[in-house]
This record gives sequence, structure tokens and C-alpha cells, in this order.
Amino acid sequence: MDAPRVLVTGAAGYLGSQLVAALAADAARRPAVLVAMDVREVPQEQRLADVLYEAADIRAPDLLAMLQRHAIDTVVHLASIVTPGKHSDREFEYSVDVLGTENLLKACVAAEVKKIVVSSSGAAYGYHADNPAWINEDAPVRGNQAFAYSWHKRLVEELLADYRVQEPQLAQVVFRIGTILGETVQNQITDLFEKPRLIAIRGSDSPFVFIWDQDVVGCLRVAVYSDKTGIYNVAGDGAMRIHEIAAQLDKRCVVLPAWLLQAALALLKPLGLTQYGPEQVNFLRYRPVLTNRRLKEQFGYVPQKTTAEVFEFYREARARRGGA
Repeated sequence: MDAPRVLVTGAAGYLGSQLVAALAADAARRPAVLVAMDVREVPQEQRLADVLYEAADIRAPDLLAMLQRHAIDTVVHLASIVTPGKHSDREFEYSVDVLGTENLLKACVAAEVKKIVVSSSGAAYGYHADNPAWINEDAPVRGNQAFAYSWHKRLVEELLADYRVQEPQLAQVVFRIGTILGETVQNQITDLFEKPRLIAIRGSDSPFVFIWDQDVVGCLRVAVYSDKTGIYNVAGDGAMRIHEIAAQLDKRCVVLPAWLLQAALALLKPLGLTQYGPEQVNFLRYRPVLTNRRLKEQFGYVPQKTTAEVFEFYREARARRGGA
């Protein structure tokens, strides 16, 4: 098998930068071409040897020319709005997440790219009261329209499903990733853990499934080099309830009825006193709990850390950084 010619979108992000570094550092198995593409320019002093850097927007019309110029045959698509900025809005996030993915897929087909690897999310399943206790890849994607990130992941997955039918020559690997934790990760979920007290919803365990960032990188590397295709949940074994998380952090949980928390967030969010809106109550209340059986048995990747182990790794790293 010839070494792949790889382009990574979102390559300057938290996950993208780690993947590019891992691919570039593997002396035994290295891409023939490795292009790191991001909307942000990577400073010269941070650039890696033998990596080609492209500053480009995923929505740009010249993506086709870039793919053709580097003769790319494998695309790893990580570009996404995970933690919106203060001045972000839903229209912008949709344009990047959904329209940007559509633009990339069209360019891949025109450039005769052989495979695309996409980082989706467990959020694509949606936050619903009738979610099964453990959710597998055969469950429908029902991302909630009220929750932009979840809705956009659903729309992207529906787009990918259309392309699997209309453009089957473009092989797909889709990873529905759980909550990523690592040594330096910081996002809306870890922000919850930094609060003086954790919020729990009355009547809900608010279970979390965690995955080590290096396990996500490991899955992406396997996808780049293997002929595997398909859709896979990416999560560590097991789940942790919100009360277990609080105990590990030596914090208390404040247990509130859903209606009261929704009312409080509806009042506080417009005043800029919280980053969370009332729609995110169901994010805590009805979290999809991902089973990783297909990842292990069919894709052939066994996560190195369980949910509990990666949370402990994160907790210890947080303590070293001086977390409260």
C-alpha cells in the first residue's frame, strides 16, 4: 500500500495539532505528503519539518485547487466550531460546520480523493428522554435543533449519509466522539468542572463518557493508514455519573429541578452572566452514553484508558496546573 497523501483540516486546533505532530513524528510510517490546513496562520517557529502548511478557510472556493495541487488522496476533517467565541453567532457556526463540510465534500469528489475521515460527536444522537441507556451506531442521529452544536453535527451526518449513496467512491470513516479529556484540554464541559459546585438535575444521573485525547489521535491514525470504513463511537469503557465526578473533584453537587435551572439560565444568559443557555439543561439531563463495542470489535482499536482512568488523568493534570 502506497503511503497516503494526507490533508488535515482544523490542523491548528487542539486535536488537529496533536494529530499532525503524531503523523509527522512516525518515522516508520509517514504520509507521502502531509498538509496542515487551518484558517489560522501557524507561526514559523511552531511549524514542523516535512509538514506543508496552508492557511485557508474551509468555506473557500479554492479548496479543490489545493487538493489537486498536493494530489491529496486522504482528508481528515477536524475543522469545527466546538467552543464558540464571544462574538460568534449561529449563522456563522452553521456556515463553518455544515456549509464548510459540504464545500469540502464537493472538492473531495471533484479532486478524486479516495477517503475522508470525519470527527463527528456523540452529540449527533441528540439529548432525548428516550435515548437508550447505552447508545450504539445503529441509533438514529437526532441532534437537537435548540442546541447548535448537536444540530450541526446531525446535519453534517445527514450530508455524509447522502454522499455515501451518491458518491460511494469517496470512502468514509466517521467517528462519533465522546467528551475528550487530556492534559491541557479546556472547553465548555471542562468549564463545568471548574465551578465551585457542580450542577445536577433532579432525577438524572447526568452520565459522561470520556475519551483520552491520545486515543482519539490513535483512532485517526488507524483510519488514515487502514482500509477500514464505517461509523464508530469513540469513547472509553464505562461512564461516570455527575455525583461521581463531583466526588473525584472533592466538590459538592447542587441538585436542581430542570424547570428551575432552565428559568435561571434563561434570565442569566442574556445578561452575559453565564455562557450556558436554557437549551443546555437537556445536555445534562439526557446525555447519550456511547458504547464502544464496534470500535473495538470491527474497527480494531481498543482505547488505552477507560472513562474513569482518563478522568483521573485529567484530574491529576488539573491539580498540577493549580486547578481549584
